[in-house]
Amino acid sequence: MLACGVLPLAMTSLSQAAESTNKVAINLSSSAFAEGAAIPQEYTCQGNDKSPPLKWSGVPSETKSLALIMDDPDAPMGTWVHWVLYDLPSSMTELPEGLSAKEHIAAGSGKEGINDFKRLGYGGPCPPAGKPHRYFFKLFALDNTPDLKPGAKKKDLERAMQKHILAQGQLMATYIRK
Repeated sequence: MLACGVLPLAMTSLSQAAESTNKVAINLSSSAFAEGAAIPQEYTCQGNDKSPPLKWSGVPSETKSLALIMDDPDAPMGTWVHWVLYDLPSSMTELPEGLSAKEHIAAGSGKEGINDFKRLGYGGPCPPAGKPHRYFFKLFALDNTPDLKPGAKKKDLERAMQKHILAQGQLMATYIRK
């Protein structure tokens, strides 16, 4: 219960940083699932565990880089981090399905961080059996390029993003282990 309270506090400060500089919201979506819908099994540990396709619009023109965090606030031990991406070019408008896990996703196209599975790249939903979990994909438009090497953790990225968020978008989906 305590961990669920920590996420809103962290997200509140990041949200307030975005609101204090600009009220622009990024539209974040996926062709694989809708807001609030179930994530298809192929994007989970019970399937191919490949990253879903993501698309966005509404990034402010003054954006220098983008960052993406995917996490599960319903995990039994507290918020579980599934994906950390940063230094994405501001001109980028989508991520393809099945992005490979490597330090740099492509030349000049961003860096992968370490997830809570202790590996680079995407780690799909893999909750314990029981109730559905919520998964939040959060995209941030930044006025800088965080000075982080590949393999940074979510907390390092959040620290580097403080006072640099121009806009943000969010997509939430669910998954229940079968």
